[in-house]
Amino acid sequence: MAELVDDAVPSGPGDRPVTGAPEQVVVADPPPEPDYPRYRVEPGEPARLAERDPDETERYARKKDVAGELATARKRIADLQARLYAEHRRSVLIVLQAMDTGGKDGTIKGVFQGVNPQGCQVWSFKAPSAEERDHDFLWRYHQRVPPVGMIHIFNRSHYEDVLVVRVKSLVPEAVWWKRYEAINDFERQLTAGGVTLVKFFLQISREEQRRRLQARLDDPSKHWKFSSNDLAERARWEDYQLAFEEALTRCSTPYAPWYVVPANVKWFRNLVVARTIADTLAAMDPQYPAAEADLDRVTIPA
Repeated sequence: MAELVDDAVPSGPGDRPVTGAPEQVVVADPPPEPDYPRYRVEPGEPARLAERDPDETERYARKKDVAGELATARKRIADLQARLYAEHRRSVLIVLQAMDTGGKDGTIKGVFQGVNPQGCQVWSFKAPSAEERDHDFLWRYHQRVPPVGMIHIFNRSHYEDVLVVRVKSLVPEAVWWKRYEAINDFERQLTAGGVTLVKFFLQISREEQRRRLQARLDDPSKHWKFSSNDLAERARWEDYQLAFEEALTRCSTPYAPWYVVPANVKWFRNLVVARTIADTLAAMDPQYPAAEADLDRVTIPA
């Protein structure tokens, strides 16, 4: 049953409301909770990134300890994705955000092995083009929303417009501050239209980022990944942490939850993301369409 949701958010600088925003709206029911909620940012609760351990690996000590469970989760994703594609009624949007070197590309590669590319597509968002800047900030993202039957993965996303835009002061505060509510409205609209959203912040430590950047410098085959701008961005570490924390706190909702994934250990990061996606798809329970009647009587002619 659909529910009425109060769209209030915590007050902030100037407590600026969005003109014309309704106090209550009817939204679609959220999907059933996945089996692993411990990393979810609970709606209405602060994200508290400083209290979360990016080195967390639960009971696992080595990569081989998760191999079986990760393989099972990948197979579940592949099987459920095939059903979602055949059902052709709903879709899934997965959002990946992280600091530089946080492992977004590695997560996609490590989690979606075996998934039919016909039903899954990755979209990476860089600095907006001139055409994109001529539209509202959500325009380019809305065009990449998954159609029915599809899984789309946003490698960076609409959250860049309250992250890098905020940290670098690319637009006035009065502009980016209103975007939290616009993002929540955007995601509510997608959910009401049959899109299930799952959002992951891949949390690494400052020291782990240093090691990964150094590894790129030490390996000539990885020099192409390094940019002097990486150091300029690293100097803004604390500013980005504050920006991420506010975005996670304001925009983790019952219909579009955020998960803070411990990401210092890559194999554990992949496990958390894979099992959460598998459980989310299982909760959706997509079904193959009904077959034609009397197929048992059909004979293929020689």
